[in-house]
This record gives sequence, C-alpha cells and structure tokens, in this order.
Amino acid sequence: MSSWLMAVSLPLLPAVLLVLGRHRVRVAKFWRGALDRMRRLLRGRACAKSTHAFVFSRCIHGDAGSVLETFDLYAETHASASVGPQIGEALDKVVRRVRPSRVLELGTHCGYSSVLLLSLLPADGRLLTVEQDPAVADLGEEIILVAGFKPSQFQVLTGSSGNTIPTLHPFMEPAPGTGNAFNLVLMDHDPQQYLVDLLALEREGLLCLSGCSIVLIIRNQRDKSLEELISARPDCYSIKSQVPGMVELFYQKNRT
Repeated sequence: MSSWLMAVSLPLLPAVLLVLGRHRVRVAKFWRGALDRMRRLLRGRACAKSTHAFVFSRCIHGDAGSVLETFDLYAETHASASVGPQIGEALDKVVRRVRPSRVLELGTHCGYSSVLLLSLLPADGRLLTVEQDPAVADLGEEIILVAGFKPSQFQVLTGSSGNTIPTLHPFMEPAPGTGNAFNLVLMDHDPQQYLVDLLALEREGLLCLSGCSIVLIIRNQRDKSLEELISARPDCYSIKSQVPGMVELFYQKNRT
C-alpha cells in the first residue's frame, strides 16, 4: 500500500510545490491566522477557568451585585477578559438610557457583561448571548445562574458569531416596540468580525428598525472599519456615545 501511494504521489509533487510557491504568502498568512486564533482560544479558556474559580468561590450566590464586585476584585490582580469596572460603568449608563427588552451579546466570556445586562433588564426582558468556545460558554452560563438569574431570562448559544446570527430568529420572542428584533447589541468577541456581524444582523432583520444601540468593546484603537461603515452608511449609523475602550453606535433604518 505504501509503495502504491508513493508511486501515485511522487508525480504530483512538482505541481504541489509550484502551487505552494505561487501562493506561499497566502498560505503563510492562513497558517499564522489559524495559529493566532488557536492561541487566543487557549488563552481565553485558561483565563475563563481562573476567573470562574475565583468568582464562584468568593461571591455571594444569588446576588448579582456581589458577582460583579467579585469580578472587579479579581481584575485588580489578574489579567481578565471581562470589560472591567470602568467600561462596565459606561455600559451601565447606556443600558439605563436605552432601557432595552431584547438584548444580544456576542462574546459571553465568563459572564460579567451578561450579569450586568440581565441585572438592568425589565422583568420580561431577555438576553441571548453567544460564545464560540463551548467550555467557556459552560463556565459563563454557570456564573449567570450563580448570580440568581433564571433560564427563562437568558439563553447561552454556542458557536461562531457568523454561523449563529442566521439561526437567531427561532430564539426570539416578540416584545412591544421591538417585534422580533434587538434594541441593544453588545459586541465583545473577535473585533475583526464586528463589521461583518453588524451587517449580517442588519441583513437578517435583527436590528430594531425604530432604533438599536450597538455597543462595541474596542481594544485596538487603530481599527478603522467602524469609521468606514459610518462614512458609507450615514443614513443608518451614527456614533451615540464614546469612552476609552467602548463605542456606542445608533442604528435606525433610513434615519433623518
């Protein structure tokens, strides 16, 4: 069998080398990107496990405020993927002003933002939160439950944002003034997906036409994709508020 495979593959070797030579830059870029994603995934999983263990063991179970305070306590001495108290305070102000009833979160992480969002939603409010890594999704969901929220108030979905967004309609529950759409979206996942996912949400009709706030966690201040979006779609998008590390966009279909 090995001799047969060798006889078949050897004539193809020059062609394979030729193709790799012509596309070596693309191939190298592809593998670098794949390795970077794997490193981010492993770092994120390790960070989530450490954060979860700290918060779970030290917070007051059933008390959302205690959960958030314990997250902040952890962030004082450890690297954390959570947004932290400064951005958390800014997010708190946005949610109180918008008063959303249907919220989408892309990037559950350990559940910090999920707990913050749920603590500010009305009694009939609902959160859908998406996390790519199943292990991290389980940790985040457990923290949300530890904070005292019921499964009827939220749902954790596992998968990439690109694959999950087109499947969100069955999970939506109509709400007065929003229909089957979100009036607040928080993006804290892969920044390279922000623009793509925002356009996908619009295409799927998941952004409330009468107005939707999109909160973006910005860790790379050099990213210009949002400026390009606003320049290209001034009829729909504008910057509502901005603080270091966070930008709030306002979407309204054919706004004037």
